[in-house]
Amino acid sequence: MKKKAMSIVYSCSGCSSAAQTANTIAIKMDRENVAEMSCIAGVGGDVKSLVRTAKSGREIIAIDGCKLSCCKYSLARHGVEPTFHFVLSNFDVPKKKGQDPDPVLTNNAYHQILDSIHM
Repeated sequence: MKKKAMSIVYSCSGCSSAAQTANTIAIKMDRENVAEMSCIAGVGGDVKSLVRTAKSGREIIAIDGCKLSCCKYSLARHGVEPTFHFVLSNFDVPKKKGQDPDPVLTNNAYHQILDSIHM
């Protein structure tokens, strides 16, 4: 599938294990050509080309590590609502400071997200 036709995936990429789980899932989606990953920091930082991508009308998948939903709110600053929004704490992914993501929880959440977007 051409990248321009793919969904765009944005993820939280903060310092907690949950945030890095979100980032890992988004990278995996990009590498497996499930969705094209774009930079949520650039959207939040008002980088024109990245805001333009977010506002392109393509389906958007937003993955947040916790209920703070930084990814979702960064998009909302520009009037963009994700087609799908996932909060990993709803998938039993704990938010732990100073710890790496758990590969088993990452894989479980990844497959739950894929199941949800392919309904």
